Amino acid sequence: MEADFKGIKVIGFDADDTLWVNETYFRETEERFAELLESYETKNKIDQELFKMEMKNLELYGYGIKGFVLSMVESALDLSNNKVSQSTIEEILQLGKNMIDHPVEVLDGVEEVLEKLQAKYRLIVMTKGDLLDQERKLERSGLSKYFHHVEVLSDKKETNYKALLEHLEIDTNEFLMVGNSLKSDVLPILGIGAKAVHIPFHTTWAHEEVNENEINVNGHLKLNRITEILKYLN
Repeated sequence: MEADFKGIKVIGFDADDTLWVNETYFRETEERFAELLESYETKNKIDQELFKMEMKNLELYGYGIKGFVLSMVESALDLSNNKVSQSTIEEILQLGKNMIDHPVEVLDGVEEVLEKLQAKYRLIVMTKGDLLDQERKLERSGLSKYFHHVEVLSDKKETNYKALLEHLEIDTNEFLMVGNSLKSDVLPILGIGAKAVHIPFHTTWAHEEVNENEINVNGHLKLNRITEILKYLN
């Protein structure tokens, strides 16, 4: 894609795995969860059933650590035929608390980019997940000072983006979204006529994976690291 960002006035940034590390901690917790339940099922089966449970509960709990923990507890009960011990349930709950309390690891180059762009563009955070958790991570990251607005969405579909841009009085022709997920940060943005930059993270949740055929529907700028965006915007 030939990047032409001359008319851009507002830049939206995804948070998890775009501004800071997130998915890595979910994968580590899944590994520990499988170890806790290894006497009931194989790791592969445990992983599959946990993912199915997450998908089943998504409409109830939404995205984020709390919903993930509830899905782990429910999966543990199902996989053990309700025989899982109280101490194991307590360990699962503690895994969730550890994730919430985990220090925020800002990705390389993020602060440099935000510092340079804030003088020229209106910067906003557009992420999904648990409101309290995302607010906590933003505060701990030290990045909140760079953003004019922060929005935690229940989901990232075309309708969500369109409604938010209209609410914030942002013209789609003047908006650019930056994120690590093709499914959440790129395709719906292109679908409403705005522009997008994809910066892949080394780990992707299965729910965010996109079929190769979908990726080729529209063009978008793909970068290896966030600092490369300065060549197109600064």
